[in-house]
Amino acid sequence: MAQSAGPEIERLISLLAKLPGLGQRSARRAALALLKRRDQLLLPLSEALSEAAARVKVCSTCGSLDTQDPCAICADATRDGALICVVEEVGALWAMERAGAFRGRYHVLGGLLSALDGVGPEALRVGGLVARASDGVAREVILALPATVDGQTTAHYLADRLGPSGVSVTMLARGVPVGGELDWLDDGTIAQAMRARRPA
Repeated sequence: MAQSAGPEIERLISLLAKLPGLGQRSARRAALALLKRRDQLLLPLSEALSEAAARVKVCSTCGSLDTQDPCAICADATRDGALICVVEEVGALWAMERAGAFRGRYHVLGGLLSALDGVGPEALRVGGLVARASDGVAREVILALPATVDGQTTAHYLADRLGPSGVSVTMLARGVPVGGELDWLDDGTIAQAMRARRPA
């Protein structure tokens, strides 16, 4: 396919197209918007990307991203260090924080076990989780992992590994979402909601 713009613009489009949720068309539209609004968008974005690349690091305690190590959540003395919420990736941690329903600490695994993709326990931050669960401070580890085959496999593996630590291992409840209608839900969600029912 012939290039419709110079190599600098094509490189920008190519890099944008690698972002999640952006295909070639969306990347072209984004690049055009950035170039049209150079002073309001392109230059500030360039500065923000450069600063993030220079300053953002992985928290050595939980695996989150921040400009400090330990991260702001791990360093926050008002959070309950006895509760550790295990998430797959940083995006899930951000979602939990947006909900505002959890005031403990986190542990980012960095992925899920997947035999098909060749991801074993050694590729994840399992050792750090076991060490944190065994430190005498933790009393509960909450597995907030996806309701997928890989998520469930990982949850069962972690429950086995955490057993000797003596901490309580729980999972997020699954079932009917707030505002959800039964006729729109899949069979697995309905079955899980029925198993996880509680007193009204």
